[in-house]
Amino acid sequence: MTTVLTPPPPATPAPAPAPPRPERAGEPRPPARPGLALAGAALCVLAAVLLGFAANLTVVGHLQHARDQQTAYDELRRQLALGTAPVGQRTFDDKPVPPGAPVALLRIPALGLREVVGEGTTSGVLMSGPGHRRDTPLPGQAGTSVIMGRQWGYGSPFHALSGLRAGAEIDVTTGQGRAVYEVLGVRRSGDRLPAPAGIRGRLTLVTASGGPYTPEGVLYVDAGLTTPVQPSPPRYVRPGWIGPAEQALGQESGEGDAWLAVFLRSQALLAAALLTVWLHRVWGKWQTWITAGPVLAALGLAVAGAATRLLPNLL
Repeated sequence: MTTVLTPPPPATPAPAPAPPRPERAGEPRPPARPGLALAGAALCVLAAVLLGFAANLTVVGHLQHARDQQTAYDELRRQLALGTAPVGQRTFDDKPVPPGAPVALLRIPALGLREVVGEGTTSGVLMSGPGHRRDTPLPGQAGTSVIMGRQWGYGSPFHALSGLRAGAEIDVTTGQGRAVYEVLGVRRSGDRLPAPAGIRGRLTLVTASGGPYTPEGVLYVDAGLTTPVQPSPPRYVRPGWIGPAEQALGQESGEGDAWLAVFLRSQALLAAALLTVWLHRVWGKWQTWITAGPVLAALGLAVAGAATRLLPNLL
C-alpha cells in the first residue's frame, strides 16, 4: 500500500498592525500633567531671565545707554542755550534737581570720552551714564566734585579710566561755563588720600576696579582745577547726607521701589510662561514659539533690567 504525503498548509501571515487612528477635531486630549507644565514654565522663566541679564549687561544695555545719552545731550544743550542749566542742587525755579537730570558734559580727550553727567549716583541713574554725587559741588566750584561711572555695563563709560596719566586734561561744561582739570594721579581703595581741596577746585572720577562684571574695589582719578573757581550756591545736601545706594559700589537692594518692579515684572513673566506651555499643548509648537517668543524675550529683558538695579552701581 502506497502512502501519499500531503504538503502542510501554508502558514497564515500575521495580521498587519492597524494604522493609528487619526485624531478627530474637537476630541479631548489626554489629561496634562501639572508637574510637567510647571517645570516647562519654570524653564521658560529661567531662560528668559538669564538671556535678559546677558543682553542688559552687554548689547541691549549699551544701546539703552547710547539712547539715553543722546536724549540727555539734547536736553542739556537746550538748557545751556536758555540759561536754565543747574548750577547747584536746585533748578532755576528753586526746585530740587531730579535724579538723572543732566547737569554737565564731561570730556576726556585722551580717552575719546564724551558723556553727559546726570544728577545722582544710584544704580538706576548710572545706567544712563556717569552721575554727579549729590553731596558734592558741581565741577568748576570750590571743593571736591565727585563723578561716578560704570566700568563694564551700560556703555562702560569709565572702562579705560585706569589708563589716564598725570597731566591729562579733563574738560567739564556746566551752566557756569567750561572748567578744565589736570589729572594728578590714579589711586585705588586703601591708597593714601590726597590733601583736602579747600577753596581750590578738584574733580574725582570714580569707578570699579577688577575683572569684567566682578568688581574687587574702587578706582579713583584725582584732577586739579586749572581754570578760575566758579561761585558756589547754597548747598542743601551736606557732605555725607546721601544713602548707601549712592555710595561707591552701592546697591538699591534696600529700596522698596526696586524690589517692587522686580516682583511685578516677574509675575508678568511667569504668567506669560504658563500661557506659553498651555498654548504649546493646544495650538502647536511652531505657532506657539513664533507668537510667544518675542513676548517672553521682552518680559525677560524687563525683569533683568529691574534686577540689574539691585547690583553694585559701578558694575
